[in-house]
Amino acid sequence: MNKKVTLRELVGARIVLTICIAAYYWCWARNSWENYFSSIQNCVAIFAFCFFCFLAIREKKYKKEITDEMAAANLKRCDSICYKIVTVLIVCIGFLSAILRFTVSPEVIGYMLVGTLVLMSIIRTILFCYMDIKGV
Repeated sequence: MNKKVTLRELVGARIVLTICIAAYYWCWARNSWENYFSSIQNCVAIFAFCFFCFLAIREKKYKKEITDEMAAANLKRCDSICYKIVTVLIVCIGFLSAILRFTVSPEVIGYMLVGTLVLMSIIRTILFCYMDIKGV
């Protein structure tokens, strides 16, 4: 892989890692247990580890290249926006959990938190790509 590493590629790769976290949580938070769940857990964990190593190699290569100042500024702006969104979502989940503490199980709260992670990685990628294309 001799092609240039872009910041867009590195930001987009975070979606894969958050989906791996969500799949791993799904295996742990299930009420029923099937024999093949352990196989799914192992496959997801091995894939996530290999993907993480691949991503580390790509990031190391990215740091050696000339950085795109505009893309880095867009990423900081995008992270700031996503931080505000995730703060609102976490506060809403916290208050919802406190209000519905007898009807909502901790498993559902966990699904909401993991869903927030996946949603934020997708929103961050879309927002960054939009800002990068428009040159905001």
